[in-house]
Amino acid sequence: MLASDADRERVADRLRQAATEGRILAEELEERVSRALRARTYGELDELVADLPGSGSPERRRLRSRSLARSHPLAAVGVLVAVTLVLFVVAAALAMLAFSGVWVVFLLVFLLARRGPRSGGPGRHRRHRGSDYGPRRGRYPYWVR
Repeated sequence: MLASDADRERVADRLRQAATEGRILAEELEERVSRALRARTYGELDELVADLPGSGSPERRRLRSRSLARSHPLAAVGVLVAVTLVLFVVAAALAMLAFSGVWVVFLLVFLLARRGPRSGGPGRHRRHRGSDYGPRRGRYPYWVR
């Protein structure tokens, strides 16, 4: 991203302040200020103050955070649209199943499976005349128990 004249002046002021604090020498100040005034991008300006405490100007950090804040609502809208689309597809599939005869078939299969077979299977007891086992006495003869 291209830097403006105001951004170059802010970095030059930051370098002058660092020189008055004793963080850089006078010769280094001259070199860095001349490079700052020739810089065309924010990357070149950031290199000049990267080794100083609190590197990068507060204005630059605020600009960077503003651009990120602008991109978040778009991402949130994108996620919202995607989730809504997925929910719509799931609801449409469930509605198609609900209005078809599939649920009736599942219900009949479930009820018939619980009821068991009508004759002779494990679901019903056989009635034997004259035997000592049956529904009242138990299912198996006394010697099997």
